[in-house]
Amino acid sequence: MISVHRSEDRYRGGDEAAGIDTRHALSFGPFYDPDNLRFGPILACNEERLDAGAGFEEHPHSHTEIVTWVVEGELTHRDSAGHSTVVRAGDLAHLSAASGVRHVERNDGTGPLTFLQMWLAPLEPGGEPSYTVVPGITDSTPYALPGAGAVLHVHRPAGGERTTLPDAVRLYVHVVRGAVALGGEELGPGDAARITGARDLAAVAVDGPAELLVWELAG
Repeated sequence: MISVHRSEDRYRGGDEAAGIDTRHALSFGPFYDPDNLRFGPILACNEERLDAGAGFEEHPHSHTEIVTWVVEGELTHRDSAGHSTVVRAGDLAHLSAASGVRHVERNDGTGPLTFLQMWLAPLEPGGEPSYTVVPGITDSTPYALPGAGAVLHVHRPAGGERTTLPDAVRLYVHVVRGAVALGGEELGPGDAARITGARDLAAVAVDGPAELLVWELAG
């Protein structure tokens, strides 16, 4: 079964006065929908846009796997475990909050920043927090999160190119750029598909190149 969720239907959050524009795909903060709490282990999929100088000051997380994909600009990250990095477009960052960590996320650059942040529930609570950055992740390179029973696949098909999707209990597909045809639907930037019982599926880039993130979920 494929359920398509359009970009324009996301709940709009953030703080416009502070230069923060957020679009939530699942229940988050003041936005509560009992039928849209999570998809498998995915707890949140937030599109974040930060003006230059804007950001999220130090705040806590625990028992959450947080994966960030920078679309445009540079994201400054600092955390209480001593990590301090700048994550750039095409980089993947993974913060395993484990038993607890505090962090800061800011746009310290001079231009706009856009990133996608996805929160996943771990299979087991506890542990020590960790932080990993994979710079310039290449096409079709998987990034495994065994602690959440999930694998993230990054695909950048050329126009007309067919990308085979993995068979899985669940798939979560998010289109970052371009447009793709999937299961009889066309998805554009910011659109997502939630798929259960995925078998023999493929996404085809429409008209030009596309970029999509595909979560392969074991449960």
